[in-house]
Amino acid sequence: MLNEKLANYNIILASGSPRRQQFFKDLDLNFEIRLKSVDEVYPEYLKAEQITDYLADLKAQPFRDELSEKDLLITSDTIVWLNDQALGKPKDYNEAFDILKRLSGNTHRVITSVSLKNKSFQRIINDSTTVFFRDLTDEEIHYYITTFKPFDKAGAYGIQEWIGKVGINKIEGSYFNVMGLPVHKLYKELMNL
Repeated sequence: MLNEKLANYNIILASGSPRRQQFFKDLDLNFEIRLKSVDEVYPEYLKAEQITDYLADLKAQPFRDELSEKDLLITSDTIVWLNDQALGKPKDYNEAFDILKRLSGNTHRVITSVSLKNKSFQRIINDSTTVFFRDLTDEEIHYYITTFKPFDKAGAYGIQEWIGKVGINKIEGSYFNVMGLPVHKLYKELMNL
């Protein structure tokens, strides 16, 4: 259905995330993957959705001079927002452990922004999901990090993995947004193009 609607576009997903790539396949989209390295640094004064909007746009910038009207570049960024602080991907075991200790017994938000861009337009959308973690033991956190190695995930966890199944009491909002893409909002935007 989407492929018919977007037949005039060359869809480019600029993401190395296997989860985002799978979402695009699940939507039955014809797309190509193009990756460009970006230093994901943002101004300190930005908060919550402002951060992910900024980073989704920043990831689109290296492509701007090569996009045509027929191209549709999609970039995205996800953060975990806890106590007025952004938690990104952990650098190592110790940072992952520290992040999960902070999430344990707390409520946080997962925020994802998506940029849709071609030569003449850009639209940025975002979504936020509230996640409730129960208290995790040090042993559970250690097991999860050593078994699943969540170093490529914002907030040091994947909701679809073991820790999500045993540690999350409930969520308010989109499950898929926590996985890294607000699929329902992206679908709506694509259908409205």
